Amino acid sequence: MNISCRRATVLKTRSAKRVVNRLIDGLPAKEQARVLERCDVVELTFGDILFEAGQAIRHVYFPLDGFISQMTFLDDLRPLEVALIGNEGMVGETLVLGVSAAPMRAIVQGSGQVLRMKAADLKHELIECPQFLQTLNRYLYVIMRQLPQMAACSHFHEIEPRLARWLLMTHDRSSTDTFHLTHQFLAGMLGVRRSGVTIAAGALQLRKLIDYRRGEITVLNRRGLEKASCTCYQSLITDYDKQFSDGQRTHHH
Repeated sequence: MNISCRRATVLKTRSAKRVVNRLIDGLPAKEQARVLERCDVVELTFGDILFEAGQAIRHVYFPLDGFISQMTFLDDLRPLEVALIGNEGMVGETLVLGVSAAPMRAIVQGSGQVLRMKAADLKHELIECPQFLQTLNRYLYVIMRQLPQMAACSHFHEIEPRLARWLLMTHDRSSTDTFHLTHQFLAGMLGVRRSGVTIAAGALQLRKLIDYRRGEITVLNRRGLEKASCTCYQSLITDYDKQFSDGQRTHHH
């Protein structure tokens, strides 16, 4: 895994647009400065595996404009994505509980920048920065709410609304309307057969909500995709906003 990094001083993209992680951006100025001093800005690329289940967590990651999937495995079955983390969250959150073993595989789903902090530095700042600890505790609560929601969604909801929900979540965390996603990859994310994804994606395309060709999916009708999604999408947003009601929204306007 080739990763380039620099100190987290001025956080800007190539277009000079300021990028933030919402957990860190909401901290008081003094605590935010302390936390950023401990971070490196790191460029991650699609497919980078940050850690496997059971491995010791050496760094935590606060995405800026990249996003990361957390995936679980059962026996010899396909992997299943249980969380998608963008600039609203962090990866390596079990360290906040004092648990250094990763519960799931963390793999980069969208290339981009993240803030990376050493595990030892996180533990130190949680002691020195009470608001930082409170913020991450609230985020842990959101994750605890989301995991059973996603499990129920995978069991009870049809593939098409689940695919719409997943595309919306990806769209929220991306700076573009177009993603490179094969049907095989989407099948792995949703834990279903490739044929099921093909049928669901075809139905969304017929309704002109997305365009799909040669592994590229483009969101054409955001509002229509929201209507096609299962109710879990709005539930996930509501749970987050209840804990972080700062007037910001995760999704596009």
